[in-house]
Amino acid sequence: MEQFRLGEMEEKFADLIWANAPIRSGELAKLCESAFSWKRTTTYTMLKRLCDRGLFANENGLVTACMSREDFQGVRGEQFIKDNFQDSLPLFVAAFARKRKLREEEIRMLKKLIDEYEEE
Repeated sequence: MEQFRLGEMEEKFADLIWANAPIRSGELAKLCESAFSWKRTTTYTMLKRLCDRGLFANENGLVTACMSREDFQGVRGEQFIKDNFQDSLPLFVAAFARKRKLREEEIRMLKKLIDEYEEE
């Protein structure tokens, strides 16, 4: 799942696209010049890299998101749990709760999520 591991600048670039998509590639290059002091070639190199990973598409100069930021974060979270907690959400929550006491609101939210899942 290397396709969902982003470096710091890849993540900032992806956030810029998600905030502005759909966007013409030339306009994206201008935004990147302003935001990151990138040359046009740097923008296109980074764009190709993220398009090759399936996050974005660049067709006829129009850059679109192939997945939302929320979907991306969900896939990345699933991969983290798989890689670090034997693909067990309960192990992850237990490890997290050992370090920090869950607030009542968080407990209610977790219970609600479980209830909704059981209803499906």
